[in-house]
Amino acid sequence: MSARLAEVKQVVLTILLVLVTSMALTSQVQAHGGLALAEDMCVLTVGPYRMHFTGYQPLSQEEEFCEDIPETGKTVIALDYIQEELRPLTTEVRIIRDTGSEENLDAITVFHLPPKVYPSASIAVEHTFPEKGKFVGLVTVTGGAQDYVSRFPFSVGEGRPTPKAAIIAPIVLVIALGAFFFMRKNKNNTNVA
Repeated sequence: MSARLAEVKQVVLTILLVLVTSMALTSQVQAHGGLALAEDMCVLTVGPYRMHFTGYQPLSQEEEFCEDIPETGKTVIALDYIQEELRPLTTEVRIIRDTGSEENLDAITVFHLPPKVYPSASIAVEHTFPEKGKFVGLVTVTGGAQDYVSRFPFSVGEGRPTPKAAIIAPIVLVIALGAFFFMRKNKNNTNVA
């Protein structure tokens, strides 16, 4: 019976170690409306089109962000077209306060780049956020008979979020180590008896 128990413990330990390893090696993928982290690159989806999204705050840390803006102040966002088909189309960028209603866009708009063709395939957005809050980014691509809108909510001034994996991984690691030492102790007790 003790040999069977040792096998079960070894299987449990192996599963826990696989979980810990997979959590450590998996990149975090989160979706914020049309904005997501995929293959270590922020991608904004606008209908059938995709843009590379890069944001940073030059006066604080020059670390890039993908979703929420960590601090108030000057913020630079670059949108780079991934697909060549976007070059002849018009693109409009708008940042609005998140009020729960988009009925009167002009009243809640804090930043606006009117529709324009960007043959360089790159759009630079520079805006200073004077206060913390919840906002929504709207990127509209117009071409042909249809408009495509990407809507992504974000916050400003809430600091850098702690990824869930950073919280869960140490807990799983402690459980795995506890299981390992428990098995080792029981193995030593079995050999002594």
